[in-house]
Amino acid sequence: MKDIKKHIFLIGMMGSGKSSVGKILAHHICSTFIDLDQEIIRRSGKSIESIFTEEGEEAFRLYETETAFGLNLENPSVVATGGGFPLKESNFTWMKELGKIVWLKSSSDVILERIQHEDRPLLPKPIKKEHIENILMSRISIYEQADLTIETDLFDPEQIAKEIEDKLA
Repeated sequence: MKDIKKHIFLIGMMGSGKSSVGKILAHHICSTFIDLDQEIIRRSGKSIESIFTEEGEEAFRLYETETAFGLNLENPSVVATGGGFPLKESNFTWMKELGKIVWLKSSSDVILERIQHEDRPLLPKPIKKEHIENILMSRISIYEQADLTIETDLFDPEQIAKEIEDKLA
């Protein structure tokens, strides 16, 4: 792929498809895939939910930043970040310096459909559309600063990965 910096960072709300799309995109462009949440779990030995429950969101955000900044990014990588990762200015700046940021934009209806039966630390049970909308509204001004925005509602992960590949080529 020409004219692409070394790394691609996928940002967006929970349920937007960052991990699914990231795996496919990395395969398409012969790159390494890194799921930041999975790296946190691997390095800390704790689940995301237990970190939130036992230590709180602020501690989780610290784990997130420390894990990201400690990644081995010598080779081109596709990194699926957590939904709140880009909210910290130093995290957003770090991504900008190392590569391209792609926002996987999903509507609150689609996100609700995808995650309604999952346990998500920032969302009470039962998950309601207004919970998702409140989080999205608090993050949208950051997400909109991405290098590329991809609408995900009507496409499957393979199509989304292909669109990212085409637009960044």
